[in-house]
Amino acid sequence: MEIKPIAKIITDFPTKFGIPRQSGLVEKLTGEIIFEPEFQNPNYIRGIEQFSNLWLIWGFSENEDKEKGATVRPPMLGGNVRLGVFATRSPFRPNNLGLSCVKLEDIISDEKGLRLRVSGCDMMNGTPIYDIKPYIPYSDSVPEAKGGFAEKKKDYRLNVEADKELLSALPESKRELLLEVLACDPRPQYQEDEKRIYGFGFAGFEIKFRVENNTVILETIEKI
Repeated sequence: MEIKPIAKIITDFPTKFGIPRQSGLVEKLTGEIIFEPEFQNPNYIRGIEQFSNLWLIWGFSENEDKEKGATVRPPMLGGNVRLGVFATRSPFRPNNLGLSCVKLEDIISDEKGLRLRVSGCDMMNGTPIYDIKPYIPYSDSVPEAKGGFAEKKKDYRLNVEADKELLSALPESKRELLLEVLACDPRPQYQEDEKRIYGFGFAGFEIKFRVENNTVILETIEKI
């Protein structure tokens, strides 16, 4: 089977670092799905407005040339435990496919083409989208499901210290989003060096921070 992208998504993250590890963790993180020319026909999304949420099937495009194996080291477990790749959501997968549930915010059709604005994104800017399916609550939601090792992290958040003057370098609409992203702890889970400065791109800015006593301390925000 050969698959090709039907669209790409535009987000605030130019690289993988900093992206929430699951969709919906930062509910207000938005992205725009821009359909490829072949799929600009609005008939492809006729009726999609009836659904509040969508499943996106997308590609780990940065991992295509990376070595894959039967086991991986989930960051959620500190990178010290090996589990089967199919028992994790590791990005290093045989077919490089990701799955995210996002909220449909708007349908746009203008001179830029046909687009879907969605929220709860966990994808890098330019990520290829291979398919879109509606989320169906009565069949897709399983309240009694077991979450395995991921249950230990579902409520995990760090405190965030950020000087208001420093935050003012960002557009106002991006400030609370950045704080939410930082609270999700963007660091590799095996890194606990309190003196280390981490950095990632976000909304056209380079964000630098460190973590001390489970508190994120925002160091600098610089325009890229």
